[in-house]
Amino acid sequence: MADIPLVLEPETLADAEAIERLSERVFGPGRFAKTAYRLREEAEPDLSLSFVARVGTLLIGANRMTPILIGETPALLLGPLIVEPVFRSQGIGEALVTSSLGAAKAAGWKLVILVGDEPYYARMGFQRAPKGQISLPGPVDPERLLYCELEPDAMATAKGAARGA
Repeated sequence: MADIPLVLEPETLADAEAIERLSERVFGPGRFAKTAYRLREEAEPDLSLSFVARVGTLLIGANRMTPILIGETPALLLGPLIVEPVFRSQGIGEALVTSSLGAAKAAGWKLVILVGDEPYYARMGFQRAPKGQISLPGPVDPERLLYCELEPDAMATAKGAARGA
């Protein structure tokens, strides 16, 4: 049987239902209690910076980028990053994140934050945020609050509470 190629493309409004079903399978109903979801409730993702992964017509992964403000500094919140479990450990998540970061940089964004595992996201340019520099609307393990500068020194002005833009 021939290999079916993986296709990465910007998310469209038509993808919303498939992404929601995938998110439900991967994260379950408890996902709505997470602090990052509180930020996502305040703003819509930028679909031009959010990507989906497909094998044929099947959506197997997605990554969203949501505009936020940290104090008065514009930034993006990356996530959720979701990949269908059977397709994990094949580089799909990293490809989705890399596509989103590239599109964000090309669009003039300077800073991206997320709540996630540093060992995984470090290879894509993320590092731990300085403790106390950013506050989110709920509890977050400071070891999991990460940032990626798309322009040097972009983190220097990002101070204060994060909120939807």
